[in-house]
Amino acid sequence: MHLSLKRISAAGLSLALLASAVAQAAPVPAKPASEATRAANRAVLDKLPFADRQDFANAERGFIAKPDTLTIKDANGKVVWDLESYKQYIAQDRPAPDTVNPSLWRIAQLNVEYGLYKVSDRIYQVRGYDVSNITFIQGDSGWIVFDPLLSEETAKAAYDLVSQHLGKKPVVGVVYSHSHIDHFGGVRGIVDEADVKAGKVRIVAPEDFSEFAVSENVIAGNAMARRAVYMFGALLPRNPQGSVGSGLGLTVSAGTTTLIQPTEFVTKTGQEVTIDGVEMVFQMTPGTEAPVEMHTWFPQFKALWMAENTTNTLHNVLTLRGAQVRDALQWSKYIGEAQALYGDQAEVKFQSHHWPLWGKAEIQDYLKKQRALYKYIHDQTVHMMNQGMTGEEIAEAIKLPPELEAFWPGRGYYGTLKHNAKAVYQRYMGWYDGNPVNLDKLPPQPAAKKYVEYMGGSAAVLKRARADFDKGEYRWVAEATKQVVFAEPDNVEAKNLMADAFEQMGYQAESGPWRSVYLQGAYELRNGVPSMGSTVTASPDVIRAMTPEMLFDYLAVRLNGERAAGKKLVLNFNFTDLGQSYAVTVENAVLTYEPKASDKADVGLTMSKGTLEDIQLGRATLEQKVTSGELKFDGRQQAFGEFMGLMDKFDFWFDIVTP
Repeated sequence: MHLSLKRISAAGLSLALLASAVAQAAPVPAKPASEATRAANRAVLDKLPFADRQDFANAERGFIAKPDTLTIKDANGKVVWDLESYKQYIAQDRPAPDTVNPSLWRIAQLNVEYGLYKVSDRIYQVRGYDVSNITFIQGDSGWIVFDPLLSEETAKAAYDLVSQHLGKKPVVGVVYSHSHIDHFGGVRGIVDEADVKAGKVRIVAPEDFSEFAVSENVIAGNAMARRAVYMFGALLPRNPQGSVGSGLGLTVSAGTTTLIQPTEFVTKTGQEVTIDGVEMVFQMTPGTEAPVEMHTWFPQFKALWMAENTTNTLHNVLTLRGAQVRDALQWSKYIGEAQALYGDQAEVKFQSHHWPLWGKAEIQDYLKKQRALYKYIHDQTVHMMNQGMTGEEIAEAIKLPPELEAFWPGRGYYGTLKHNAKAVYQRYMGWYDGNPVNLDKLPPQPAAKKYVEYMGGSAAVLKRARADFDKGEYRWVAEATKQVVFAEPDNVEAKNLMADAFEQMGYQAESGPWRSVYLQGAYELRNGVPSMGSTVTASPDVIRAMTPEMLFDYLAVRLNGERAAGKKLVLNFNFTDLGQSYAVTVENAVLTYEPKASDKADVGLTMSKGTLEDIQLGRATLEQKVTSGELKFDGRQQAFGEFMGLMDKFDFWFDIVTP
């Protein structure tokens, strides 16, 4: 019985796995920037206000200390964070290579800055130790920590840096601003759970945090994880032809992800919590950057914490790895509410990624423009949608006004104007654009075969595509060569030309994820899909936090409907420690469950939830638990084998750029 659950969030990818992929074989070398790409990137230098260096001053402000090098390892010596691999080629005194969009290079230069910084009186941050920041608020006797990174090891290293330069103090409080794993996964690096249970450490989170922290990406975890390989560029080399970061940060750490459950929850805007003499007033912002998220106002320090709802980039209304579409309109309203509540008082604004901003006038202007970004994208998309335009047409037509176009914290380093406009369209209208031809389209492969036939065969397509490549028409070349690749999957010439087009599009991209997506696509076209390993399963803390209902929902999507057709099975799961039983039924080719045992069950399984966790985590086999008496069957034991035989295991390395 192997009930593993894929776990992937905005930053939950197994980089150790991907590093091993790189080591399998030397990849086909990248190609240089074309003249069309060099010209496009030169044009960016003329378009944007690069002479404005205020962000660099802000990123350096309050600097206290940093180690000379920053490579963090786990207990077994495995590298889980390697800033040096970026520092070797990204530096403030180096101009953008012609293979990198100068605007993306600018944010990479800012993101490579690292160390301990003073934000304001009693507020400190460690930046550059993970994809996110960790913030330390000085209380009367210890630290209140906001968002303790993705990995236990990186959080511990940050805490050690703080202790070295500001004195050793206990952590007496932790605040999780929202439910994404890079904002709570490192908690065991700074806190002992025994101290939490003893009441020495309070952990505060928004209402419904626990549910979303565990469940948000379980159901579609395999597909999200595979696409995250593309989005975060973890397979890409660290050089000017490869990864220059995700825009939101550099990359994600590859350490131990953990979770300690909150001790208390914030349920409404205006709720006040005081920990160790530090007063905090919370603003609830559900359905924005995360399903549950909250801002924090510190009245003693005139400081406003914006979590991840405003950073120094345009964020994702729909992330490229896949997720539920976020509500751009509500997002803008909550930024506006933060401005109305605290904007005229705030002397410093800071958040869980990037660097702070100081000055009342500067903060007011920043919040107004951040609010305007999401509202403009929402309103203008819906405006054009109501004029009959489709999502693709809107994405091509929408342009920011000049006052937002030149706003550095609104540039598309992570989310982009184009894909966010498509996301707004999707939220309102769904996948169908209203044109009957798109109601029941042929799948890509049979359609591609007909396209190539109509276009005179693959040789004719490639001849024209090479000519268009020479003219710099890379978007069209990718579209045309895709038809040949899907019609003739073994056509190496088509795959190589498609890869060349992707590569140049990646070199021109301002968005870190767009660059990574294009370059990873090129990598797989040239080198094939990696075949080793899979993503890591959920961490022990996440497994323990899962409810039986979450497990059954996941099993339901693993059920092979064709194999389950015509079958009926009923299994009782009796959890002795929870005092709860469930009847799980397979009938009509679907899996359903009820929170009570059935008197018509084929078989019953009696065990503690801890026993199930041991099996899920690979600590013991089903047979071992039966032998030890920790798992008991009642009824026809073979029915359980039949049940598990209906479950599919998802192949992680499925094809994306090839059929």
